Amino acid sequence: MRDPFFPPPVAIVRATQPLANSLALRTLPLHVHEILPAFSFYQFIETIAAPRVSSALFPKQYDALPERTKRSWNVHVVSLVQSCLINGLALWVIYQDTERGTWGWERRVWGYSGATGMVQGFSAGYFLWDIFVSARDVDGMGWGGLMHATSALVVSLLGFRPFVNYYGLNLVLYELSTPFLNIHWFLDKLGKTGSWAQLINGIVLIATFGASRLVWGTYQTYWMYQDILMAMKIPGELPVPPWLAVAYLASNTVLGALNVYWFGKMIQTVSARFQKKPSKSGEKGE
Repeated sequence: MRDPFFPPPVAIVRATQPLANSLALRTLPLHVHEILPAFSFYQFIETIAAPRVSSALFPKQYDALPERTKRSWNVHVVSLVQSCLINGLALWVIYQDTERGTWGWERRVWGYSGATGMVQGFSAGYFLWDIFVSARDVDGMGWGGLMHATSALVVSLLGFRPFVNYYGLNLVLYELSTPFLNIHWFLDKLGKTGSWAQLINGIVLIATFGASRLVWGTYQTYWMYQDILMAMKIPGELPVPPWLAVAYLASNTVLGALNVYWFGKMIQTVSARFQKKPSKSGEKGE
């Protein structure tokens, strides 16, 4: 399936070709025109669109927030927009590109399609922005956030060799739970903590996180490991170097471990919103 985005400008392809050759990322020049605009688009949302729209929609709540919380709010707006966009693109390509269902392990490891590369390009642009934001505010975002962004960008860029594009697209669906995670955060800041809206959203959040990241993600990662090991045993036209297998598998293992950790923290956080406060000492009949 071809890339539905506009073709890459010849000047950009030529300018990035030497870098792509040196890094053995053969399809990178075909999608740089998607990576850089994605980065710029998310930076625009954070610095310009999110503050103005949020102040217009929630003037009392947003304008009263401390400056640091406002920055976090803007980052959550970007995350909400990105997750909706990338989920829609990934599901559309998976649904439309029926040829993917006929791929054997060789094409699942080395295969490439323009549409898959497009999704990968937009994902890489976001994770590049995510690294920038996480490094800028490590205290607020946490080292786990920076590790996640770095691992995700490495995985996205390695796909431009091309390498396991098939699984890269499938694993984009990790983001199915992200809109609900952001909504949960926004409800806290809007004074809706413990509300029915947050309860319903929390149930959907835990369900989609567990289904998309722990069940679907683990299933896809297992078969990806199997296909990579098969490719290492039976090299094709593009044999898998051991360092590439280690880098890719290590990055995905880090992401998987973080997902398990965050799932536990998520259950604690959501359940804490609905625990009854203990009665004061000396009070009876309550």
